[in-house]
Amino acid sequence: MRVRVEGDSMRPALVPGDWLLVRRGAAVRPGDLVVARLPGDPDRLIVKRAQWHGADGWWLESDNQRAGGRRDSWDFGPVEDIVGRVVLRYWPLGRRHGKRGVKRG
Repeated sequence: MRVRVEGDSMRPALVPGDWLLVRRGAAVRPGDLVVARLPGDPDRLIVKRAQWHGADGWWLESDNQRAGGRRDSWDFGPVEDIVGRVVLRYWPLGRRHGKRGVKRG
């Protein structure tokens, strides 16, 4: 699936206007960028970094904790509804990602 980034919560790895390719149902490891359903508003998707998996789901965090309007597991707790793992940022062409970008090592 394709997802467009909005907001500044994932800077510097992702910026508003970036387009991502997401593999639905892919295995997730700590450090991966993921797309999940926002708890309390399941029609809205969020892009966050998976930090750890516990008994109640994944703890998801924003890279930019100071972003206005940022919401992550610090606000709503662990998340069970992970839609998929970000595979790559495909647009815009030529922009390098931040040191914690989307490449998987």
